[in-house]
Amino acid sequence: MNPFAREASDRTAVKTSFVAFPVAHDDRTWHTAGELREPLGEGPHPAIVLVHGSAGVDSRGKGYVTALNAAGFVTLEIDLWAARGVNSPQERPKSVAETLPDAFAALDFLSHRSDVDPTRIGIMGFSWGGIVSMLSATARAQTTFAKEGQTFAAHAPFYPVCWTYNTVPGFEFAELTGAPVFIQSGAADLYDDPDSCARLVESLPDKVKAHVTFKTYPGATHAWDRKEADITPFDPFAFKGKGGEVPFRYNEDVTRQSTEAVVNFFARVLR
Repeated sequence: MNPFAREASDRTAVKTSFVAFPVAHDDRTWHTAGELREPLGEGPHPAIVLVHGSAGVDSRGKGYVTALNAAGFVTLEIDLWAARGVNSPQERPKSVAETLPDAFAALDFLSHRSDVDPTRIGIMGFSWGGIVSMLSATARAQTTFAKEGQTFAAHAPFYPVCWTYNTVPGFEFAELTGAPVFIQSGAADLYDDPDSCARLVESLPDKVKAHVTFKTYPGATHAWDRKEADITPFDPFAFKGKGGEVPFRYNEDVTRQSTEAVVNFFARVLR
């Protein structure tokens, strides 16, 4: 069945709930909230955790969630910022690593649901969330944050600032869990050079490279799938860490392509 055959506005085949689950790390405990959407029909289903960018939950997740639900996936789009009182990108945590516990707590939450197959849970994310989904593929994150017997089975980061890996401390990307990783990036993304993701993948050891694929879209900026008004924010990570203004321009055609690509990736590796 074509996962895009259903109308995007059709919600009758999906049960939607708003949930919260505990996150514990460094002697602290908090609750992260999220929107859980479950396709109706016999399970258990594969599931996908979605992680937002620096601006918080926005239009980006909805289109992917609709397509994933239509393809038979449970989705959990989490909100990293509410529990932390973050109201703007300027208030975000100093390090993406501070939000990795939330991703693995979402994995634990889904793993205990009777409608989810705990061996078929993937993760995807945008920008900040893309980095979360990249780093969650590392053996270091798995050892530090995952509960025994739990692991993400697939990772699909969107524009995860490829120049940082194996360059910036804390962004080591060399020892992976072995789960497949599919990176999507834009050639006009000013966080990176047009070939940053390609060069990252090429630089990886062969045993790691075998699990990592990527797709780069000509003309696509950072956040090509963000439907809000186009903006040009300043970010200190732009221009490979030199800082500067980065355009976010919605691209409908690339969004369609990237949606189809990520659904096909998850359908292939989680079936």
